[in-house]
Amino acid sequence: MVDGGPKPSIPVVLCHGYGAPGHDLASLSVEWLNLLGDRGGHFRFVFPAAPLTLAEMGMPDGRAWWPLNMARLQQLAGATSLDGLYDEIPPGIDQARDALAQTLAEVFESIQSDAGRPWALGGFSQGAMLTMDTALRSDVGPPPLLLQFSGALICRPQWTQHLDRLNASRVLQSHGRMDPILPFQGAKALHEMLAGADVTATLHSFDGPHTIDIDAVAQSAVALADLVGR
Repeated sequence: MVDGGPKPSIPVVLCHGYGAPGHDLASLSVEWLNLLGDRGGHFRFVFPAAPLTLAEMGMPDGRAWWPLNMARLQQLAGATSLDGLYDEIPPGIDQARDALAQTLAEVFESIQSDAGRPWALGGFSQGAMLTMDTALRSDVGPPPLLLQFSGALICRPQWTQHLDRLNASRVLQSHGRMDPILPFQGAKALHEMLAGADVTATLHSFDGPHTIDIDAVAQSAVALADLVGR
């Protein structure tokens, strides 16, 4: 957890990707605080660790929100169509969503806030997909700002039913066009689904792999700054 000031009032919860430790995205808070200036004092950045350990796979610090079929992922990376991915409901995502919803409740309580106040939710890769699922399918009210770094469309039948929950939200996506792990077309499909439902969504694409580029950091900092005073 990183506080930008002595009395933060805007929680920002970021979920790491598959195989990373809970603090993997903590460096983003430093970059954002540098860009936010005086507004940074309003924010509390929280980086929950996924419930599953990957120690048995040789990653002692690695965590996962749900198990991944690595062979299946490699097949998708080389596929010309990702339709199979879009409709998948990953085993374990329901439990991960419930765990994140509980974490959010604890975060709101810690700074005497609630889901009706300004806040942001987001993640990278598997963490991005979990936060989209949580925004659409949990009991927690959707966030005013939803950050999707290198995420993709999954759970399409379920997500499509709940897109109206994002009517008052802003979704900021970023994705590398040369991503070898989650191909760019998965992010594009997600963006098209959101735009088709009139959700305020922006997709930033860049010439790069499975990562967060400097422009995505800058754009998300501007979006965070817009939460101040809401």
